Amino acid sequence: MSGPLTGRQALITGASQGLGLVIAEHFVAAGASIVICARDAGALERAAAGLRERCGDGPEVVAHPCDVAQPDQVDALVAAATERFPQLSVLVSNAGIYGPKGSIEDVEWAEWVRAIEINLLGSVLVCRATVPHLRLVGGGKIVQLSGGGATTPLPGLSAYAASKAAVIRFIETLALEVADAGIDVNAIAPGALNTRMLDEVLEAGPERVGERFYERAVEQQRSGGTPLDKGAALAVWLASAASDGITGKLLSAVWDPWDELPTHRDDLASDVYTLRRIVPADRGLDWGG
Repeated sequence: MSGPLTGRQALITGASQGLGLVIAEHFVAAGASIVICARDAGALERAAAGLRERCGDGPEVVAHPCDVAQPDQVDALVAAATERFPQLSVLVSNAGIYGPKGSIEDVEWAEWVRAIEINLLGSVLVCRATVPHLRLVGGGKIVQLSGGGATTPLPGLSAYAASKAAVIRFIETLALEVADAGIDVNAIAPGALNTRMLDEVLEAGPERVGERFYERAVEQQRSGGTPLDKGAALAVWLASAASDGITGKLLSAVWDPWDELPTHRDDLASDVYTLRRIVPADRGLDWGG
């Protein structure tokens, strides 16, 4: 088995189902040996068994249960991953949840905090634990999964929206912190996916997630949504040598010409594909600077 990730070793969080599992499938197909993690040990081992069937005598697949919101568990995960794969050079941070659904004054506060712990703090913790190893091996790749909440207000899903926006700014900041170490750090907006998270929105109903968002979810379910393969393909590309030097970006798997970006490296030194504030001039207005 050979491919763009042949010989590479990666850690993928939230990989027992949904997009994380599809990313894992694409990684082994591209030649990478992987460690996958998730909170549900049973689901994780079933996912690993399926991945091993795909690999045959090719890349290795290791399963390690972990709650990314727990610092001790994250430290143990990264220690186990780097012991098994001493040249591990790729982290895909995918674990995430929608969290509570409803207006901020009605949702359970503990559930709101839990969403921040998993989506934001979990992403930071796994990066924090992995970066020292990436420095030791001479560089690597960090790929963070994002979502619509990073760039669009989502009434009724405030914890999700706030955490996803925060994690993108963290990724942009981390990219600058580790640039001298040869570590590329980027985020992916994978599109509207038909996964368990969509099922949660449909179950919650329009009274909790808002009529507009609910109608979009119904239409998404009807149309089939964005294929998970699109986000997985971008994750493989960002983990490969083809994307070397591209860092600090939020890329859409659906809308951005990501496979053409190496031809625009000079332009990417700007704030292209980053979060930024819209000022009046950006909208053709002649006031406000």
